Amino acid sequence: MALLNRILPHKDADGLHPVNLGRLVRGEPGLQSCTPAGVMRLLKAYQLDPNGKSAVVVGRSILVGKPLALMLLAADATVTIAHSRTPDLTAIAHKADILVAAVGRPGLITANMVKPGAIVIDVGINRISQSTGDRLVGDVDFDAVQPVAEWITPVPGGIGPMTVAMLLQNTIESYCQRFT
Repeated sequence: MALLNRILPHKDADGLHPVNLGRLVRGEPGLQSCTPAGVMRLLKAYQLDPNGKSAVVVGRSILVGKPLALMLLAADATVTIAHSRTPDLTAIAHKADILVAAVGRPGLITANMVKPGAIVIDVGINRISQSTGDRLVGDVDFDAVQPVAEWITPVPGGIGPMTVAMLLQNTIESYCQRFT
């Protein structure tokens, strides 16, 4: 954290400096955490409006869970933050119109945890070693959840590229701020 504090907030392309997180809390403009911003951009691109929806974010990290919860709140969703140790996580997750998994546990979210027709966003990236080599999987059991969800993001290839796109956007925004 000490190193992060040495970065000037307007040069924080990752959007994780305490000043930028404070701006997010206050609803002020600023560089935003890339992965949550990527989730929000993806929802917008597919016209999946969080307004009035019940959103459950499974994950409480400062990198994804907390900033994403704030962004969803700003978009007028009703947000619940849960985590891997939440009692009766299945019941809480099953109420979500938008379910975001950001815990770092392969296959944590199973089909019985997903409300039929829900939007399921898998932010988890987990490397699984197999005899045929390593592979990446998410926090969602994709094959089991896909028939239940109306929308679902894959791992790899879902939110990861959106994170990179938001990092590039923050870099450009940071550069452009030099001229205002």
